Formats: sequence, C-alpha cells, structure tokens
Amino acid sequence: MIIGGLLKFSMIDFPGKISAIVFTQGCNLRCGYCHNPELIALRRQTGAAPHWEDADVLYYLEKRRGALEGLVVTGGEPTIQPDLKDFLSKVKALGYLVKLDTNGTNPPALKDLLENKLLDFVAMDVKAPFEKYAAVCGMPVDTDKIKASITLLQSSGLPHELRTTYDKTLLTDDDIAALKALFPSLKVQECNPVKPKDTLKISR
Repeated sequence: MIIGGLLKFSMIDFPGKISAIVFTQGCNLRCGYCHNPELIALRRQTGAAPHWEDADVLYYLEKRRGALEGLVVTGGEPTIQPDLKDFLSKVKALGYLVKLDTNGTNPPALKDLLENKLLDFVAMDVKAPFEKYAAVCGMPVDTDKIKASITLLQSSGLPHELRTTYDKTLLTDDDIAALKALFPSLKVQECNPVKPKDTLKISR
C-alpha cells in the first residue's frame, strides 16, 4: 500500500480498543474541510512524513502484540489501495482487530473485505444529503455507490457507525435533520476551521 503515516498509539479512534492507526495515501474526493490534505494526492510529498512500507507497519504490530488490540486503517481513502485486502489479511493473521474508515465510494471493495471477515468495525462518512454530495465533496460522486455501501453495512451485522462532518459553510441545520431522519444513529461532528499542522510527522 501507499502509506502516508503511522500513529503508534491511540485510545480514542477504535471504540473500546487500544490501537495503532495507519494513514493511507490518496483520496478520490476533494472535501474542502479535509483535515488531512497532505493525504489527498496519490503520491506522498517528499519529506511529508517518515517513510513507511507495509513490512514496517507489520513489524511494528508484531512487536506490539499484547499491548495493542487493533489497527485503524484510515486515509485518504483506504479502499482505493489495490493491495488493501492483502495487507489486512496479514494484520488479521497477527491477531489484530481491524477498523476501517471509508467514504463509501467503493462498495465492491467493502463487500469483499466484509465477506472475507477482514473487518471488525467500520466508520463510514456520510458527507451530505445525496443531492448535495458534489458540492460538499468538490467533485461529482455516484451516490448510488454511497447508498450501496450503507446497505452493505446495515445488513452485515458488523459493528459500524455512520458519521457526518458538519461544515456550516456547506450544510444547514435542515440538511443535518434530513440525514438524521434517514439515519437516526448518525454521529455529527461540527467542523473546526482547518489549521496548518503536521499530523503525520510522527517519529519512529
């Protein structure tokens, strides 16, 4: 995979689990409020973060067995990585639980991961009411794929959450109310202004 960074320890990103976080590089959306814009381009910027290969992450996880319970795979958008399934198979072989963060644009990949029991928790971003997706995501989006991913999660029996970032410059209270009517368990997080930061400059 193309890995943009690794956070070695988190107690808040995988519900109820102590985890590490892998940030995949590359995203197929262009949301204006993105707090990890350095992960949008498919290729890492030189010097943007320590260079991590799959083998480095797996070696770290092997050393931390017993101390960590899970791995969060986020991005960017992890499902655009062609070798995500292979990577997660190796993570599961080490005995880790896996949480996937996704924007839901790739239901075939999500279905494959679910069917192969490579996921233990999924958090999916529902960006907006479907008619506003293009405006919020900065590009055209096939919302039928978003709906298909939601249906997959709802029928999977797997623990999951749907969540929306509430950017008041893009969404209204009525938009949030409409989403909550469709998805009563939706988690809504108000968007804070994006500030310059180096979230991925994490030391080894």
